Amino acid sequence: MTPTATRARRWTAADVPDQTGRVAVITGANTGLGYETAHVLAARGATVVLACRDPRRAADAVSRIEAAAPGARVQTLALDLSDLAAVRAAAAELRERHPEVDLLVNNAGVMWPPRSTTADGFELQFGTNHLGHFAFTGLVLDRLLPVAGSRVVTVSSIGHRSGRIDFDDLQSERGYGRHRAYAQSKLANLMFTYELQRRLEVAGVDTAAVAAHPGGSATELVRNSPPLIRALFPVVGPLFSQSAAQGALPTLRAATDPDVRGGEYYGPDGLGEVKGHPRRVASSARSHDKLAQRRLWQESLQLTGVSYPV
Repeated sequence: MTPTATRARRWTAADVPDQTGRVAVITGANTGLGYETAHVLAARGATVVLACRDPRRAADAVSRIEAAAPGARVQTLALDLSDLAAVRAAAAELRERHPEVDLLVNNAGVMWPPRSTTADGFELQFGTNHLGHFAFTGLVLDRLLPVAGSRVVTVSSIGHRSGRIDFDDLQSERGYGRHRAYAQSKLANLMFTYELQRRLEVAGVDTAAVAAHPGGSATELVRNSPPLIRALFPVVGPLFSQSAAQGALPTLRAATDPDVRGGEYYGPDGLGEVKGHPRRVASSARSHDKLAQRRLWQESLQLTGVSYPV
């Protein structure tokens, strides 16, 4: 194996290019994967906007990043993805602050909660993980389109592989399975990425849509796991998970590697894509169903009332 191939396989945070002059917006950046992504980008010189639901926790994250990277340019933005009115307000504030955005990372999410709904009546996981990000992206995308090399990176999951888009029951009203609803939302993240990339290519713009997944990462998302799993996680977790910092690497590569192309998907290179260093990976056959991608796009437009400039 050549030195170049070895380096590509073992991509790390040290490979993130200088980000000076770039504006990066990261949802759910006060903890876990989002925080680690924000930390690295800020340390590399980007102006990073932490778009978070809890202003207090966002402010604490800013303090931690500034302490670790003196001189970092970090801002907060109140964003509740489970409330479309709040999404619109956050998008309006971001547009007022930043006429151009280089990078949007759709990272925030919920996993396996008991059945509940968003402020707009959507099933919480589908409404937050997919519809909230779909709406926010559509409302700020025109800030990315004029910027050469701009990217929209959406974080999916290994769990997308068991996902199916149930167009007859998108909100799980006929029956709710927390794992099934999560898998649907993560499959939707990928289908959104692929359809957005197709539309960007048709429009002839330089913005790219890319996806990533963290493998098994030790983050706060496990808080809704069954009690037994939560109790055993500190003991057995290291066998099938990695740190949030390591889990953030596929997102960072998708966001910054000059060789990345629109429509690609990045995840860990280890067995089952659970752990390891980031590389380009494949997604399920269902995620590439173009008819389903377009149908999901149309359903999402109707549900959110948001239009796209592409």
